Amino acid sequence: MAPTSYVPSTFRARAPWFGGDLQTLRNFLRRPAIDLSPWPERRLELAMHDGSGDRLVAKLHGPAPPKLGLVVLVHGLTGCEDSFYVRASAQQWLGAGYSVLRLNLRGAGPSRPLCIQQYHAGRSGDLRDALVSLEAHDPSLFDQGLFLVGYSLGANLLLRFLADDAAAFPVKGAASVSAPIDLKAAQRRIMAGRNWVYHRYLLDRMREEALAAPVPLSEKHRQAVMSAGSVYAFDDQVVAPANGFAGAEDYYARCSAQRFLPQIALPTIVLHADDDPWIPADSYRRFDWSQNEALSLVMPPAGGHVGFHGHGSKVTWHDRETGRFFAAVTGR
Repeated sequence: MAPTSYVPSTFRARAPWFGGDLQTLRNFLRRPAIDLSPWPERRLELAMHDGSGDRLVAKLHGPAPPKLGLVVLVHGLTGCEDSFYVRASAQQWLGAGYSVLRLNLRGAGPSRPLCIQQYHAGRSGDLRDALVSLEAHDPSLFDQGLFLVGYSLGANLLLRFLADDAAAFPVKGAASVSAPIDLKAAQRRIMAGRNWVYHRYLLDRMREEALAAPVPLSEKHRQAVMSAGSVYAFDDQVVAPANGFAGAEDYYARCSAQRFLPQIALPTIVLHADDDPWIPADSYRRFDWSQNEALSLVMPPAGGHVGFHGHGSKVTWHDRETGRFFAAVTGR
């Protein structure tokens, strides 16, 4: 059940970042100053347990055991541990006294050379395996509990994990930021004409990830990657066949987080902006949030996609709001 002491705050955009697009693009247009050097990092390689031999690279900051708990950050599509939003969140959580793990999903960033296979929006078992391997590496990391934060595609994956596997771990609270809870609706939106720049950027990065596999791709696989002219075609020709789906429609239907929301039993804050240019807010309006008391939906009218650059602080509003929610969960 969500904490009754938590009351959402109001988001107001910080000048000059008005509108969903500027909120979304702010970190690309003005690179934020982020310094994680006060908290030395340890590189970990977390084994997957599916017989593939794949390992996920993660960066761990802070003491073990953690003073307040361990925050695990899960990036979005074509992201990694060094994505601006991940680094900014890490700095905020470390400054607040938590330990932080920046996880690279299967085939993403530094994990790519160690992975034959690749992440997708529903591959929540990889997060489960990463936590199992992390606990085996150092059980004291879980002494004060886990707090999980996912962004965009990583948030969709996290919501599925919360429904399927979270009960096996000492998770105290979770946060979803700008999740594409209806993958089909998100695919339609990103391919809309007004989003052609975003669409081209994502498709180019998806190709780069696929082609950076540590072993040569088969000619058929390589041709599928190169010929995919849209995100839908990539999901249909590359993602779906590589992961046992009948096609893109099957992938979207089986992996969209909206179907898993009723099963989540842990306190979870779900943050989404009404003006997100990538993820339609109607996806959120179609779900009856009152049916699950563990979920707290906070959907301000502005904020963009993983933006939330708010008035009165250079710390993103989604980090501040998640911090308030976790404090209410733990009674701090």
